[in-house]
Amino acid sequence: MKFPYGIADFYALITEDYFYADRTDRITSLEAAGKHLLFLRPRRFGKSLVLSMLENYYDLAKSDEFERLFERLKIGENPTPLHNRYFVMRWDFSMVASHGDTQAIEQALHDHINVCVQGFIDRYREQLPPVSPLNPTNALASFHTLVNAVNRTPYKLYLFIDEYDNFANEVMTAQLGGEDRYATLVHGEGILKTLFKAIKSLSSGQGLDKVFITGVSPVVMSDISSGYNVARDISFRPEYHDLCGFHASEVAGVLEEIGEECGLAATQVEEARAVMRTFYNGYRFGYTAGHLLYNPTLALYFLDEYRRDCAYPRKILDDNLAMDRNRIEYIARLPHGDELITKVLDPTDSILIDELANRFGVEDMLTATHDQPFLASLMYYLGVLTIAGSDPMGRLALTIPNLVIRRLYVERIRDALLPEYEDRETSRQAAEHFYTSGDIEPLCDFIENRYFQIFDNRDYRWTNELVVKTAFLVVLFSDTFYIMDSETAIDKGYADLSMMVRPDMRKYQLLDHLLEFKYIPLQELGLSNQEIRLKSREELRALPQVKAKLAQATAQLTRYRAILEQVYGERLRLSTHAVVALGLTRLVWE
Repeated sequence: MKFPYGIADFYALITEDYFYADRTDRITSLEAAGKHLLFLRPRRFGKSLVLSMLENYYDLAKSDEFERLFERLKIGENPTPLHNRYFVMRWDFSMVASHGDTQAIEQALHDHINVCVQGFIDRYREQLPPVSPLNPTNALASFHTLVNAVNRTPYKLYLFIDEYDNFANEVMTAQLGGEDRYATLVHGEGILKTLFKAIKSLSSGQGLDKVFITGVSPVVMSDISSGYNVARDISFRPEYHDLCGFHASEVAGVLEEIGEECGLAATQVEEARAVMRTFYNGYRFGYTAGHLLYNPTLALYFLDEYRRDCAYPRKILDDNLAMDRNRIEYIARLPHGDELITKVLDPTDSILIDELANRFGVEDMLTATHDQPFLASLMYYLGVLTIAGSDPMGRLALTIPNLVIRRLYVERIRDALLPEYEDRETSRQAAEHFYTSGDIEPLCDFIENRYFQIFDNRDYRWTNELVVKTAFLVVLFSDTFYIMDSETAIDKGYADLSMMVRPDMRKYQLLDHLLEFKYIPLQELGLSNQEIRLKSREELRALPQVKAKLAQATAQLTRYRAILEQVYGERLRLSTHAVVALGLTRLVWE
């Protein structure tokens, strides 16, 4: 099998026999949905391939190749009358440079559109009447002239705009002067608002018939809506829930073929399916209870490596998606963003909102309070939160979709709290010693003496046990060696932190770990911070409150161990750890 990792060219996928998850059956409903469509999905989720598929379907220059491209696909059984009936043009705003001042960015946008216009003229030279030369400083004039020429032909123009919000988002999230430059681009007579006003005007019977826009969030569209109020957002519609992304059944079918090709046992294929589900599945788009989806880029990354080597990739997180940690960093800089990032790491306390905000601008984000839906909605659009379901009141519960996204949160907290090389190296050594020996003392020493000392618990005052769990998760997290999660469900109970060795890593001397945390506020102990510091761990362990918490945690771990031994059998090398935090000052364990 051939997997199109990093390839968003539909023509190449079909003609070169790459794997393709067929979504062409949605073309009919897309034609009925409207003439100006907006479709939002997270980065690296397959939006560009959808546009490429539509381009190839409608392009009048591809009419001779329609059967070659579509006869084996769903739409080939009953194509619409509009196939191969349009001139098509595509703008890709991810190619517009976002550095420099506003004037430089505007010129970069003009340059990109002019390049697209010239490519269009060259491509359709035989079908077009003569077109005036391009205006190098005013691409809108160039585009207007071209649309006028199209209007003198029997055909209309279908305009595709990929990543419409990309360069604007890059400007907005920039550390220096980003918000001011963004406002200049989208407000008043800014270039983006002017551009979309022109698109709206040219689609009123002047030759531009359809527009399909993809992006990540509605923020930019909200800020320019007074100039472009005709777009219909189809992102939440259930029929397009899976327009991007893979179903579990599609992933399972591919894994079975790879298993046959590699000569793998059925149990190995099932293990690979479980690993992919844990790391890459979990996305739900819109309000209806549709099937969960896999991130297609990450899934293709895994499948391509798995087919080539008949083994898992050592790095579970594709470096191309690791860039999304910059988005989490941006969220952290917004009002109440930092506390929200830490809060979502606790899966027992979902983020609850009445509805996803779909018409909000940058001003709303900059002034949003923590009980408003803006930040959580933005995190949903970025793909770092997803819809887990609804609570009894009908509010949406948002949660981290999978383990590979959880890693991005963990790394952001690690970068913020452990910026120094010495701290990172000490924590790494303590964690690696723990992985193979089960000796938790160096780890607890580091968390007591370094992590807790730099931790500002005032920002996380709603729960202190979460602070403790987060500390261990941040220091111990490794998706290279472990499938690890917080609050793992085990027979109607929940283990605070489980670290199960990845199937492909069981050949090494790594232990499975299960940790249970308890927290005792200092006031409950009747001791001051200084008094706690002066006591030995044995003295602390002998305190009645500590003994009771340790016994409670140990009893839970004993029950969880019995269940895991039934599941894993002889493969299990389990080390359990009951940890009690006394304030954010000392740790005691068994």
